[in-house]
Amino acid sequence: MNDFQKELCANLRKFCLESIEPHMEHDDAEGKFRMDIFKGLGDYGVTGVTLPEEYGGAGLTYLDNCYVLEEIAKVSVPYAVTVSVSAMVQSILNEYGNQAQKEKYLPALTSGAEIGSFALSESHAGSDASSLKTTAKKVEGGYMLNGTKMWITSGGLAKTYIVMARTGGEGSKGVSAFIVRDGAKGFTFGKAEKKMGWKTSPTRELVFENCFVATEDMLLEEGKGFAVAMGGLDRGRVSIAAIGVGCAQRSLDEAVKYSLTREQFKQPIFDFQGLQFMLADMALEVMSSRLMVLSAAQFIDDKKTNSKLCSMAKLKATDAAMKVSTDAVQVLGGVGFTSEYPVERFMRDAKGLQIVEGTNQIQRVVIARHLRKEYEQHA
Repeated sequence: MNDFQKELCANLRKFCLESIEPHMEHDDAEGKFRMDIFKGLGDYGVTGVTLPEEYGGAGLTYLDNCYVLEEIAKVSVPYAVTVSVSAMVQSILNEYGNQAQKEKYLPALTSGAEIGSFALSESHAGSDASSLKTTAKKVEGGYMLNGTKMWITSGGLAKTYIVMARTGGEGSKGVSAFIVRDGAKGFTFGKAEKKMGWKTSPTRELVFENCFVATEDMLLEEGKGFAVAMGGLDRGRVSIAAIGVGCAQRSLDEAVKYSLTREQFKQPIFDFQGLQFMLADMALEVMSSRLMVLSAAQFIDDKKTNSKLCSMAKLKATDAAMKVSTDAVQVLGGVGFTSEYPVERFMRDAKGLQIVEGTNQIQRVVIARHLRKEYEQHA
């Protein structure tokens, strides 16, 4: 970490501890998202970290973005996820959008004035995303969308949605990508999911009933939507991995702090070797995950995005978040099982990280496919 990154993280940490942390226990219980907090992150310049300055972004590296997401996640995984998904929408627009689309949609997203959302999953198209059923029928001046999207992060909260819909035959080549705005006629929101974690981040159904989308709001051309989605997911997976590192680090910090102050048998429980081994293993998980995330981020910055490494980082870091947060609850014992301490919240939030942007089982499939491809290329 260079001096700029150290200063960026130190200042962001101060903002998160002062502006987000005091609300988390209450808002987690009530399922409340605070737009003023998100706008505050925007004012701080971290809702459009990697986007060019001409569109209101900070023009920083993807490595910088991972440090930012880790820092936010140490206080709130849901807010970090909201920032991450909105940033993925920005990256998709910046990479695949035309000049008019960039100028129209990016400034409000990069500034934090609005939130972006990515709509790919459906009830029968989760891990098998290319089997989606939402249709986009060609009509005069554009397309008519019909179908339902499920498990959409920031659903009902976001203003700009990247929606995948079928314009052609079966499979990935029949999928196209559209930009849909909140308030479009025929676009409504279904049920809000009652989740185990991520309580402050709404997850909703998106319902399209003869929703008209103008031709100028298609990304690229017909049949290119799945490529757009997969391009966005590589970055999205590394972002979720960075959030996993933040979740794991905070869980470790809480466990160490508690073990140094909690006394049993007339000594801090930290002094018991069995607990020291446990904490050491937790620290190992955090550091190894962080190094893998930073490696994947560097590949992205070098324009050498490595899908296998992106999946590895997502798999490793989010599994680590689940293990370390669970172990932190165990270190705290009975109080760790209550909302008096934040570790139970981080444990619940960690589970969601193992599922989004492709489950960790799917990441293993992706990794294995790359191993086979690499072997066949060199055989």
